[in-house]
Amino acid sequence: MAVLHRGLRVGMALLASVMAPACGPELPFGSELELGELEAQDLAVETALPPLDREALGQAIARLPNAEVTGALVRVSGADGRWLGTSGVADLRTGAPVHADAHFRIGSMTKTFTATVVLQLAAEGRVDLDRPVQHYLPRLLPAGGYAPITVRQLLNHTHGLPGVPVPQKDPDWFFENRFRRFTPRELVALSLPPGPRFAPGTKQEYGNIGYIVAGLLIEQVTGRPYGDAVRERILRPLHLRDTFVPGNDVTIPGRHARGYEEVSPGDGQCPAGAFAYGARCMVDVTEASQSVPWAAGEMISTAGDVDRFLVALFQGRLLPRKQLEELFTVPDLPGATYSAGLNRYELGGVTFWGKSGDRHGYNNGMGATRDLRRRLVYSVNTLHMGGAQPDIAARIIAAALMAPARP
Repeated sequence: MAVLHRGLRVGMALLASVMAPACGPELPFGSELELGELEAQDLAVETALPPLDREALGQAIARLPNAEVTGALVRVSGADGRWLGTSGVADLRTGAPVHADAHFRIGSMTKTFTATVVLQLAAEGRVDLDRPVQHYLPRLLPAGGYAPITVRQLLNHTHGLPGVPVPQKDPDWFFENRFRRFTPRELVALSLPPGPRFAPGTKQEYGNIGYIVAGLLIEQVTGRPYGDAVRERILRPLHLRDTFVPGNDVTIPGRHARGYEEVSPGDGQCPAGAFAYGARCMVDVTEASQSVPWAAGEMISTAGDVDRFLVALFQGRLLPRKQLEELFTVPDLPGATYSAGLNRYELGGVTFWGKSGDRHGYNNGMGATRDLRRRLVYSVNTLHMGGAQPDIAARIIAAALMAPARP
């Protein structure tokens, strides 16, 4: 049964891919608005949305665990109120329930944080989005092997760099290398030998490599680890106390749902490192190095913190108007949907801007209409790394954004 929590007034790709201050700097741009009665102000024309369907949301995450997913948490916020829902179990061995404030690995939603830092540096005149990354990192790309790639092309996936050749979603590779630490420059060096996939600016191809290079760019410009920049520029000003850049820490702090991978039994018994769950065999994959995605996908957060980040970002509290527009500008290329840090989704006549994320045992999404009248954050615990996005994710997104079907 889904546990439903109704609040006061105050995804993501469907099947393919959404306080008292602590010590820290003040927000560099804009002024804070209450998270309650949100107004579009001059962000965008008000979005026409169906009423929030709490019953459909509850049904979307009901009957967990199942063959794909062990647990789920969902947060929907905006002009029609707030809905929090959980389902399934956080721990297969104990049967402990999933909590709405649980931490989870946000995966590629990290890219939105990294893009925000680069855009802040652009607003400060320390980075020129139209300047080649080779200017900032002159020894990173082989001389003569790669045409100039602008910083903007890094952020919107039109750079043409080849992907990281590490099969991190292959279970056999993962179990052997789950605690191995790669350096960002090592990952770039592994990626480059095949040469460019296409001329910069001529296609859009999603991947992690551009954001690994963007993390190195942040470090070169600031002289500090990229994680420090995220903490000092975003997490502390917004008081996101439950959001972390883990670095070499392989654990997830605080209360969280555990991630698992289902494996095949050998000779009728679960292999070493696995445990029996009914007739199935499971490996706990919660703890693992996040050095392969690094600035493209290593962060940890909660649904509440992610929602607060989205509100601040879309309201212009983290970026001035010129750089904010980069988040909502998709290159004019065939099939392009990614901007600098976000992805544009169209569903039921609604345009949603957000990002999905995937790590071993975790599949997530965040997103919002540009006027913030409907916002969604979800995390589900998957059992098969490297597979298609679970069906439950499509059900959650449809329930959050679309009017219920009528008989």
